[in-house]
Amino acid sequence: MRAATVRDGEIRVEDHPDPTPGDGEVLIRVRAAALNGADMMQKRGLYPAPAGWPQDIPGLDVAGEVAAVGPDATRFAVGDRVMGFVGGGGQGELLVVHERLLMPVPDGLGWAQAGGFAEVFTTAHDALFTQGDLKAGERLLIHGAAGGVGTAAVQLARTTGAEVVASVRNEDHHAAMGELGAHTVCVPDDVEGTFDVILELVGAPNLAGNVKALNTLGRIVVIGISAGAKAELNLGALMGKRGRISASTLRARPFEEKALAARQVERHVLPLVARGAIDVPIAETFPLEQAPEAYERFAAGGKLGKIVLTMGDA
Repeated sequence: MRAATVRDGEIRVEDHPDPTPGDGEVLIRVRAAALNGADMMQKRGLYPAPAGWPQDIPGLDVAGEVAAVGPDATRFAVGDRVMGFVGGGGQGELLVVHERLLMPVPDGLGWAQAGGFAEVFTTAHDALFTQGDLKAGERLLIHGAAGGVGTAAVQLARTTGAEVVASVRNEDHHAAMGELGAHTVCVPDDVEGTFDVILELVGAPNLAGNVKALNTLGRIVVIGISAGAKAELNLGALMGKRGRISASTLRARPFEEKALAARQVERHVLPLVARGAIDVPIAETFPLEQAPEAYERFAAGGKLGKIVLTMGDA
């Protein structure tokens, strides 16, 4: 099989042996796989794949058809369309995945959208509802809302009945963010008011302002640190708000936790996709053989939605 491959800090497209599914696993013929920030970090040698996943093939998002099933795998049959959030290896023509990490692709969702769905919607759902405990009627601020997780979070929060404020530096994307469901879209310096939940996708520079902008009993959820990981925290201000800060990643979580997160998305989000209430914005697609160019496009920034590698007839 062919796959995007990390070699000496660069992305190349190389041949690899075809994998074979084991107990409870399925072999996916990949049709689409999105790029994520974790892939950029892995390319630089800063974020290795968890044990058991390909160490030289990036890719946390995958969508494709089941090509074969291993012993005791019963959830899916050959030919089924599936997608999932995986530990690595998604940017190749074939991938072995345990069936419990996968979910069906709803009718009407194209391959590019399916290939960009799982990582961002699983991350956003976990951050907003499991960590942030977002409820209808609450006010939510999303810093860095134009990326994949941000656009997913805007839509999920809208369907919950929260008031959504999206902080987006590139004003060219403001109208599109409003179409996705943000009630207010502004540049970071123009954020006004206080919030029950703040989803932090940018990092440390926003921490002090986030604490100041919390309502009493407010929650800050940190899932992105591209602008920096270290900041000074005024604990007195946080105590005065009786506020809470949580942070996490999904990639390195134990298998059972990731399987549970997949079931939560399958139960609560896929019905929204099926009835057209959720979209997966795609900034641009590239064929697998142009993976280096796709990584360059991702690094250039200024995009709205996902960069996706496509394979076969996708």
